[in-house]
Amino acid sequence: MRKELLEYLPANAQTLVLKLLEQDNLLVKVKGERKTRHGDYRSLPNGKHQITINSNLNSYRFLITLIHEIAHFEAYKAYGKFIKPHGKEWKLTFQHLMLPFLNPDIFPNKTLPLLAKHFKNPKASSDTDAPLALALKQFDEPNNKTFVFEVPLGEIFKLYNGKVFKMGQKRVKRYECQEIKTGRLYLFNPNAEVELIN
Repeated sequence: MRKELLEYLPANAQTLVLKLLEQDNLLVKVKGERKTRHGDYRSLPNGKHQITINSNLNSYRFLITLIHEIAHFEAYKAYGKFIKPHGKEWKLTFQHLMLPFLNPDIFPNKTLPLLAKHFKNPKASSDTDAPLALALKQFDEPNNKTFVFEVPLGEIFKLYNGKVFKMGQKRVKRYECQEIKTGRLYLFNPNAEVELIN
């Protein structure tokens, strides 16, 4: 499985990643696209540990997600199972593991300042860091999706699950949108991908 992972990673990150994965009790699986997460980590009942990563991620997001999940494993080993999933122990571990990768041989120069800022205090998901998420999405395969922040006020759009919304005003960071069917209001990240309905 280790070799199979390499095709998903930036070329200059592969050797560093293989060194991190020299663990007998850590399984890494590449899965099909999941809309609600890029990857996850679990401690298994048999004493092994499993990481899953979505196969549809571009190589830079795949790398960040993989290191994010390895940080869960390393934090579990170092601090035990009673730590918060994205607490200070995980943050310190994630920062430490990610540092060797933050260089222009691995990431494009224009993303490095955004990554450096993000890793001063990493969040549970890089998607909540709008500037970084937008920078990383530039390397995705083209699709017919639009970012929420690009949707004009009053326009109608739909999500991957088929729910339809009307675009509303921006609050502090998120956009207030009304679900057409129920009239309920929801807040959207500016970099959420949606499909405009003409």
